Amino acid sequence: MFKLNKETAVGLFVLVGLISIAYMSIKLGNVQLFTDRYYTVHADFSDVSGLKVNAPVQMFGVDIGFVKGIVLDQDKGMARVTMMIDRKVQLTDDAIVGVKTSGLIGDKFLKIAPGGLGDPIGDGDALFDTNPAIDLEDLISKFAFGKV
Repeated sequence: MFKLNKETAVGLFVLVGLISIAYMSIKLGNVQLFTDRYYTVHADFSDVSGLKVNAPVQMFGVDIGFVKGIVLDQDKGMARVTMMIDRKVQLTDDAIVGVKTSGLIGDKFLKIAPGGLGDPIGDGDALFDTNPAIDLEDLISKFAFGKV
């Protein structure tokens, strides 16, 4: 039978622990090691209230990507959202992307309604038909004060 001395056993234990910590850091930190799995798509919104980086991008309720970045374009008065979309999913330029809320007061995500007759888009292209986030506070205040 193969027998390990104490130093070798402790070394293997530490090595397994370090590998486990590295794996969990990558998984919990949403680190994307293989970015060639995705292509980049941009969309400009008039309002992205509550949307955060790494928020899911969904189509038909299935995650197809994530939000990579959100920046303000002051010249246009818009927020530019950069999405990473799985290469297995082909979008067309007539797809509609909107900011939605999961549940009543849940996290925000992007929902893409696929187009049908448009041209396929590629890496770095943009979606132009967007629906901004609905501000629940504004809706409640309009209803409460009779300004509906």
